[in-house]
Amino acid sequence: MEKQPIRSFEDLDVYKLARQFSRKLGDLIKKLPEEEKYRLKGQMKRAKLSITNNIAEGYGRYHYQENIQFCRQSRGSICELIDDFNECYDEGYIDEEYLSSLKTENDPMTQ
Repeated sequence: MEKQPIRSFEDLDVYKLARQFSRKLGDLIKKLPEEEKYRLKGQMKRAKLSITNNIAEGYGRYHYQENIQFCRQSRGSICELIDDFNECYDEGYIDEEYLSSLKTENDPMTQ
């Protein structure tokens, strides 16, 4: 199978994975209690958006080193979300199996 040429950031495999993961996170965020609206919900929304935003912005930068910096920021947002997942688990909002699946799904994006 021949790989398609990359014409925009939307063609990047990591961007596709990040969008897919973002949709899954959106479902989790909606299920969090209303009392978390301004704490955990807001934080997770910003972090999930930061992942795809930084991939897109890095792709649009002219210099390779700038692209790398935005990829690092995206990776940092993924790590931030892992901490948020741990918080969700600690607060009893998700079970251990779901926590493990969220962390495993992050692996390809941080490689």
